Amino acid sequence: MNNDLNSIGLKKKPSDTTVVVAMSGGVDSSTVAGMMKEEGYKVIGITLKLYDDGKEVAASKQCCSGQDIMDAKRVADKLNIEHKILYYQNKFKKGVIENFVDSYLKGETPIPCVQCNQTVKFRDLFEVSKELNADAMITGHYVKSITSGNETSMYRAIDENRDQSYFLFNTTKEQLNYLRFPLGSMLKNETREIAKKLELNVADKPDSQDICFVPNGDYVSVIKKFRPESLKKGNIKDLQGKVIGVHDGIVNFTIGQRKGIKISDKEPLYVLEINSEKNEIIVGPREKLGKKIIHLKDLNLLVEKKELDKEIFVKVRSTGKLLEAKIKVKNQNLAVVNLKTPEDGISPGQACVFYKKDESGYKVLGGGWIKS
Repeated sequence: MNNDLNSIGLKKKPSDTTVVVAMSGGVDSSTVAGMMKEEGYKVIGITLKLYDDGKEVAASKQCCSGQDIMDAKRVADKLNIEHKILYYQNKFKKGVIENFVDSYLKGETPIPCVQCNQTVKFRDLFEVSKELNADAMITGHYVKSITSGNETSMYRAIDENRDQSYFLFNTTKEQLNYLRFPLGSMLKNETREIAKKLELNVADKPDSQDICFVPNGDYVSVIKKFRPESLKKGNIKDLQGKVIGVHDGIVNFTIGQRKGIKISDKEPLYVLEINSEKNEIIVGPREKLGKKIIHLKDLNLLVEKKELDKEIFVKVRSTGKLLEAKIKVKNQNLAVVNLKTPEDGISPGQACVFYKKDESGYKVLGGGWIKS
C-alpha cells in the first residue's frame, strides 16, 4: 500500500483518484480543472444551469449565464475531460431567488451567494459527486483548506482581496472534509498565468461581479418581478418617532444607507432601522449607526464550542474587516456577539463569520445569520 498522500491529501495515486470539479465557466474553476488533469487525476467537470437569463451573451458580468456554460464546455473539450450539465433552475429559484426576495421584504439585506453555496452548489452537487463515486469535490473558491487525517479545516485565502471564506461559513463539516480548494494558496494573477499556460479560452475572461439573477445590480426590479405588490409607500421617521418623509418601498433601503433618502436636514441622515411590520424606515445621524452587540440565529459551527471561548475575530459583511469580538453561544442555534469597538451598518440578513488566528492563518470557526 502506498502511504504517500496525493496533492489533495488522499492515500491514492492521482490516476486512481476521481474528482468532480464544479465548473462555472470562469477562469478560476477552469484553471482548477486543468490543474487536476495535469496532475493525472480522473476529472469529471460539472456545470450547473441555475436560471434562465434569456441572454446568451458574452458580455455578461454575471456568473452562471448561458455564455458561461458554453465556456465551461469548451474548457472541458480542450482538457479532454468528461463534462456534465445539471439543470437546477427550479431548485435555484426555490432555494435562492425566493429566499432573497423574502429576505428583502423582511427588511433584511440578504447574501444569495451563501444560500447558493449552501443549497444547490454544496448540498446538491455534493450528493451528485458521491453518486459518481468521486473521492473529492474541487472548486475554484479562494479559501485555504488544510487536511489532517480525515479532518479538513478552512482558512482565509492568502490573497485577502479574493478571499471567499465569508461566503462558505455555512459549509458542513461533512462537506468540508470532502471539498478541496486548490486556489487558496495562490494569487489571482498566478491563476491566470496557469490558465494561459494551459491555453484555456477563459484565461483573460473578466470576473463575474453581479449576482447572477440580478442584472446590473438592480435587485429592486427582481423583487418587483416576483412580488409586484410589495413596493408600498410608507413613512420615514426620525428617532423621536416623528414622520419626516415618505418612502416608495422598504426594499429600496439598507441599513447604513445615506443616498436616496431625499430628506434635507441640518446633518446627513442615515438608515438606522427598517421595520417591515410597520413598513417604516427609521433615520438618524451617523453616530447612531455604530453597534457593539449582535444577535445571531441559525449558527453553523465548524469547531467545538470551547474554541469560541477566547477572544476571536468576526466579519459582519463580505467586504468588511476582521473585528475583535467575544462570542456567547446560547444554544445550538443562537449566539450573542460582543464587539470590542462599535461597527457601523450592521444589517440583519447578513452573515457574521468567526475566525481565529493560528500558525496557518485565520481559521474559519463557523458563523451565523444576523438577526438583530
